[in-house]
Amino acid sequence: MARDTTDHTPLGSVSELTAYIAKGCKPKDEFRIGTEHEKFAFFQADHAPVPYFGDRSISALLHGMQEKLGWEPIMDGENIIGLGEHGGMGAISIEPGGQFELSGAPLETLHETCRESNQHLAVLRQIAEPMGIRFLGIGGSPKWTLAETPRMPKSRYEIMTRYMPKVGSHGLDMMYRTCTIQVNLDFSSEADMARKMQLSLKLQPLATALFASSPFTEGKPNGLLSWRGEIWRDTDNQRAGLLPQAFEPGFGFEQYVEWALDVPMYFIVRDGRYHDCTHVTFRQFMNGALKGEVKDFEPTLGDWTNHLGTLFPDVRLKRYLEMRGADGGPWRRICALPAFWVGLLYDDGAMTAVEELTRDWTYADVLSLRNEVPAKALSAEIAGRSLLDVAREVINISTEGLKARARTNGDGQDESIFLQTLEEILAKKRTLAEDLLSLYNGRWNGSVEPVFDEFQY
Repeated sequence: MARDTTDHTPLGSVSELTAYIAKGCKPKDEFRIGTEHEKFAFFQADHAPVPYFGDRSISALLHGMQEKLGWEPIMDGENIIGLGEHGGMGAISIEPGGQFELSGAPLETLHETCRESNQHLAVLRQIAEPMGIRFLGIGGSPKWTLAETPRMPKSRYEIMTRYMPKVGSHGLDMMYRTCTIQVNLDFSSEADMARKMQLSLKLQPLATALFASSPFTEGKPNGLLSWRGEIWRDTDNQRAGLLPQAFEPGFGFEQYVEWALDVPMYFIVRDGRYHDCTHVTFRQFMNGALKGEVKDFEPTLGDWTNHLGTLFPDVRLKRYLEMRGADGGPWRRICALPAFWVGLLYDDGAMTAVEELTRDWTYADVLSLRNEVPAKALSAEIAGRSLLDVAREVINISTEGLKARARTNGDGQDESIFLQTLEEILAKKRTLAEDLLSLYNGRWNGSVEPVFDEFQY
């Protein structure tokens, strides 16, 4: 997230929290696609991570991008921490370890969102290459220890860094040593949201398997195919993972809000200052728990918006749905991830087909699959079937959903062209993580160093 929200509208009741999310409902012809991707910044000369400060640094990259694009700088005190496109459409931000992120604008077609990502990378290369900086597209930091990984001077990250070790074993790894590709998608009604939430929760482990690309940690194989997926199994389980209530009949905005209310907060922002609020839940905050601790202790809409953005379920609900299961990856995957989900969730026929395919999958089934996937990827099983077989059916459904949308480019190609990289995985029966391990054990001669050269953007 590039920027935390400041909205001083007072909150008086839980129903206002629900109403805020419900305002995300929109007609189908206004559905958009918002794609986000993160990448590791490194120095080409020695594959070292890029610090925040200095002439060749993350801050220098942000200043260079600001000058090139004319976007508004986003500041935390005196430090630039991101850029916002004029009109609030897109943003550039930095993750805790210097991972460089594009949060794309809400666009109508996958052709547009893919073009947006390519344009972003092209401009970024113009700024980065004179500094000797390049970017790596995989899901987990392959070489650097936590101690070697730089820390960005962003106030919310200072609070999270102190808090994470108290609530899980992998929180700092999540913050500093992982990258993802995500897509944000719309819903037309509460029922449509609930339907999409359940389907996408069921299929997030499949996305983790298909995009698995984090088999290395600190210079050697870690025994996993998606280290990032394993990290999310024990980061902060109060605010992360599957949502069992989403598998129950009657799930809707209110049920999500009730869950969110009882998750500990990270912070509130008052007069530009971040106050650590990890000792209270949002429900306690609404009941006056911060009275006497901060001057303006009553909750605002900005506090609620920020809290929603600090929840980490596999599918996150704001005024849209965020698909959060995939590792980062090479540039073709920046287009493939949104294509996968748009094909499944933006076509009624595709949604019905996926519902039928997953109808008998219980919460326990999906949780078991989620636990297996980091090590087994497409070799994992659910309901007596290999995930590879399930993947074939799901990608066929997604393909048909994209064809039904009939959004074509200048050459008359529909959006299903962006699934090609996933079709190649199915044909080979091998994930990118398995390809990386084969290279490590073969041509790379037991070294992870070549990954920086062969998988950079």
